[in-house]
Amino acid sequence: MSTSPSDHRPLDPAAARELFVARLRAELHPGEERPQEVSDARRAYREAVCLLSRFDPQQLRLPGEEAATGGAVLELVDDCTTLGMQDQAGWSLKSDVRDRTLRGLAGPAAARHVLACHLDQLPGEPGPERFALAYLSGHPPETDRLTTDELADALQAVLWLSRVPGTTGLPDLAELQLTLERARLLDPLKRLVRSPFQGRTRELAELRDYVVPPGGTAAAARPDGTPQHPGPVPPLVVHGPGGMGKTTLLAKFVLDTLHDPASCLPFAYIDFERPTLSIQEPLTLIAEVARQLGIQFPAHRAELDALAHECQEATRSQREGQERVSQLQELATTRAVLGRRSSQQFQSLAAGRETDLIRRLAEVLKRAVAERKDREHPEDPPFALVIDSFEEAQYRGSPVVGRMVAIYLSFQSIYPRMRLIVSGRAPVEHPAKTVRSLDIELGELDPEAAVGLLTSCGVKDPEVARALADRLGGHPLSLKLAARAATLAGAGAERTCELIRSLPERRHQVFRRVDQLLVQGILYDRVLSHISDEGVRRLAHPGLVLRFITPEIIKEVLAEPCGLRVATTDEARALFAELSRLDLVEPARPDAVRYRSDVRAIMLRLPGGDRTAVMREVERRAVGHYAARDGLEARAEEIYHRLRLDENPRSVEARWLPGVERFLVGAQQDMTPRAAGLLTARLGGGTPDQVAAGADQEDWERIAAREVEDLLAQGYAQAAFDRLGRRQPWTPCSPLHALLAEALNRLGRQDEARRATADAIDTAERAGCGERRLELLLLSARLSEEAGDLASAGRALRIAEDVAVGLGQDLEAMGALLARARLTAGADGADLEADRELAVRLRQLPDAVLADRPVLVRAVASQIYDRAPGALDHALEVVGLPADDETLDALGAAMRRATGRQPALLGRVMGILDEAAGPSRQPSGGAPTGIAGILRLARDRGTLDTLARRLLAVPDKSGEIVAGVAAAMGVGTGARTAGHPAGPEHGGRPQDEGSGPAGPEDR
Repeated sequence: MSTSPSDHRPLDPAAARELFVARLRAELHPGEERPQEVSDARRAYREAVCLLSRFDPQQLRLPGEEAATGGAVLELVDDCTTLGMQDQAGWSLKSDVRDRTLRGLAGPAAARHVLACHLDQLPGEPGPERFALAYLSGHPPETDRLTTDELADALQAVLWLSRVPGTTGLPDLAELQLTLERARLLDPLKRLVRSPFQGRTRELAELRDYVVPPGGTAAAARPDGTPQHPGPVPPLVVHGPGGMGKTTLLAKFVLDTLHDPASCLPFAYIDFERPTLSIQEPLTLIAEVARQLGIQFPAHRAELDALAHECQEATRSQREGQERVSQLQELATTRAVLGRRSSQQFQSLAAGRETDLIRRLAEVLKRAVAERKDREHPEDPPFALVIDSFEEAQYRGSPVVGRMVAIYLSFQSIYPRMRLIVSGRAPVEHPAKTVRSLDIELGELDPEAAVGLLTSCGVKDPEVARALADRLGGHPLSLKLAARAATLAGAGAERTCELIRSLPERRHQVFRRVDQLLVQGILYDRVLSHISDEGVRRLAHPGLVLRFITPEIIKEVLAEPCGLRVATTDEARALFAELSRLDLVEPARPDAVRYRSDVRAIMLRLPGGDRTAVMREVERRAVGHYAARDGLEARAEEIYHRLRLDENPRSVEARWLPGVERFLVGAQQDMTPRAAGLLTARLGGGTPDQVAAGADQEDWERIAAREVEDLLAQGYAQAAFDRLGRRQPWTPCSPLHALLAEALNRLGRQDEARRATADAIDTAERAGCGERRLELLLLSARLSEEAGDLASAGRALRIAEDVAVGLGQDLEAMGALLARARLTAGADGADLEADRELAVRLRQLPDAVLADRPVLVRAVASQIYDRAPGALDHALEVVGLPADDETLDALGAAMRRATGRQPALLGRVMGILDEAAGPSRQPSGGAPTGIAGILRLARDRGTLDTLARRLLAVPDKSGEIVAGVAAAMGVGTGARTAGHPAGPEHGGRPQDEGSGPAGPEDR
């Protein structure tokens, strides 16, 4: 291809027009297939690289060329994508071009010739190219000997070669894909046991006996698969201090027992530290179990994958429901009524959906294993569900524990040989538990295993290993640190002896945990002392108090307290580069590192000795540094270091900003109990007893309130009441006053509940606790309504509205007004004043304010839609519909009722549905399931709100459609259902006014 000026002659007008038309057609119709002429040179370069995963176009030679000409750059520029960073970029053929080129090769010989000509360009390590060459040469690799990465390369090679005409002798693609997926399933476990596994013989035997009892698999079940002993088999909890090897033990058990080719027991391993799994969303666990079982039972893969997809869809719907509960709990005037009611409804619906899905999963497993049975093994094999990193959910009253118990019992009711193994904290009591958990507490390794671990970690001298094991005991983390320190000390006897002498002698068991912390601190100090760069060595220990280290942090925060003068940014960058090379740190983000979490967890629990003053000065400077900067992350770091300095939690709380929570998750472990109490009160989750005991009264009350709220949401009123009987008297503004009344009411002690509420209202008013008084007034109104005393309920709600207005809280006033409107909605003498006032507030409040409280706005719109023209359309414009499945169900049911009663509406309604679904929708025939599917597609495309607004304009005289939109709007807030549209006969406005957007006079 020439690029000389003589080749660019001016086009004549006719040729120019033809070229312009061709280019215009290409721009306007880019998706049309057009025949493309490929030059011989371009085809040759394509064939040269069609079996290369990446290549350097500057170095590429065609077969027969002695040197690269660079022609590939010009010929393949439109056929390739760029891989890697700019300074090490490579090219790769686009998949469609590669596919056409492979299909155009003459045969296997041509493919082999292409690869042989580029052996010098192939990477040294195995890759798809070398596997392709092996297959073409008649020396296929042994699949069962390949690593996961090698299997992926082999699969890629087979995919390429399967397109080359005439290629034979390739392994089955589906089988190779399944082998790769099985390898990926086990890969995380294999990484955990790369080092020789030491000891734990007794614990492994206990795990095996739990899953496969002694005497064979028939010992736990009859031949028909039913259990010999009625009742559920309790879960088994593996627990112990951090660093004791719980995860490694589970990995060893799964690989040796469950994945044993001789037994082929079905299993699932769930690690909640994986980002795709959420411990707060059990549906993600069910989806992952389905995915893993699909790999183990390929014949049922499609069914299990569909179930996993259903779980993912249900998870999205649950998130919407959880967000609704959270918003209703945030406002004082919606917390006591709508909030607690929606919370209980959410937990009930979530548990029901999860148990339904897990039962269906268990049914699939039962059918799948039935197909593998034979006469020698007629019983169902055990199925082990192994859950790692469950600590976060293990606290009193945890809804996750309650729902996990329901999932476990439901699974076991269908598949009795299901066994649950959980790694986490020691078993905690929960009212949902019907049987007491079994447990295995991991202690220290025995002496022989301790010596073996030291040896495997590099301590080659048996005498030194035994001396260290005798001094340290059997804590795995301490032993690994000792091996590291011994390796750094070198082989000299004097240095080794000095290391051993520096360690404290073992004491009575009661002191062992303190001793281990001290030992681990001493050993880490030894590791830090071997840092070669003096400047980095000075920074290393004080820098442990910082969660992130950057060149700027080194210069402004860390250097001066450590006795270093860092005058320029370049000097700071040089120190940062040296610090980044330490294996004690890891990248946090571009241009920032952090110490490994295991290192900080140990070192921050130890007294700093003579470094304490330096470390505290670093933290004070960190507070000043972050306080001078904007942004949530900077504010979170400021709060973190203020709490580390043990500042008063109330003064620290004054610096809190909404949104800093996500930057402080897990920081409690670095704090004193008092500081950790504030974080737990703000962030939620479990609270160790020492944190609860050390927390300020106000923080303890908020922690206890969250536990009580969780128990009430799950229906455990007695357990909630029992939890309330601690650390009294409470502060006047405590959330526990309202919860005590709530618990009493649910226990049937209504008179006591009303008295407790009245007393708490007086206390809150005297103390000036406006928000708490609002909550209690709403609770008082609800209790009065339940007792049939509507007059008292109305008075309490009017007082609450006045209090909210006096506080300048417009949304709180709207919440109180909504409660008053609903109080009279079902009465004969319905008070229309409340609805009118709600409509006025909805119109007058700025849209930006309303958008911050979408759940309240939806509840109000669904309440007043039949008396306030345009309320629904306004709400759809500002906050839209909820996105959960219940919303779609309500909307779809109303549409089916309306079109069933008025067939003339069907065409217009289906036109709206078709437009919302877009051109990608498959014909549904207008069946009810079709409407549901179209609504889900509209939700996914983001057109659901537009669809709803257009439905409001449909001339539906029955009022079904507008009532359906209102019901969908108010899902989960106790709104009226769509079964009783509010037409004129129900006190609503005449339907011939239309149900669409209001005119200017209505807005």
